[in-house]
Amino acid sequence: MPKVIYYVASSLDGFIATEDNRLDWLLQFGFEAFQDDYNRFMADVGAVVMGAETYRWLRAEQPESWEYSQPCWVLTHREEPAPPSGDVRFFSGEVHEVLGHARDAAGGRNVWVVGGGNVAAQFAEAGLLDELWVTYMPVALGSGRRLLPVSGPTAPMHLIAATQFDGGATGLRYAVSTGR
Repeated sequence: MPKVIYYVASSLDGFIATEDNRLDWLLQFGFEAFQDDYNRFMADVGAVVMGAETYRWLRAEQPESWEYSQPCWVLTHREEPAPPSGDVRFFSGEVHEVLGHARDAAGGRNVWVVGGGNVAAQFAEAGLLDELWVTYMPVALGSGRRLLPVSGPTAPMHLIAATQFDGGATGLRYAVSTGR
């Protein structure tokens, strides 16, 4: 059965970006050690959901291109400029509504909740997140954008896989207890 997965990199102290949404701390590691893992993950992704801040960051970093071949929903309450190519849809509604559209478009494949943490937390709190894949990078930030800023404790998650990467990063894959 297709899953809804939050796949993300985090500092050891639980931040996915600095307070001002910078990723220099992450980009210093390069992506060679993670490329095969990412490619395996992406092979099973049929649709993408992200927040407006993530979308704006991606557009600022790559203004002339769009990274995803899958249909992408951007959760936003503002008008956003579309990329020059790609299937990007802007949505301002509840996460269960956007998930219905994303699942239909995914064609039996997984839906990737790209981020940020606030979007992933909305999916988790609505009981719509099936798995959490976190690659913990060997660095602490001290503050920043939280990995999963839920409003209260979650149900216990169950570790289903762990991967050690060159350079000291560790990928942990958790099944999320949704009660579904």
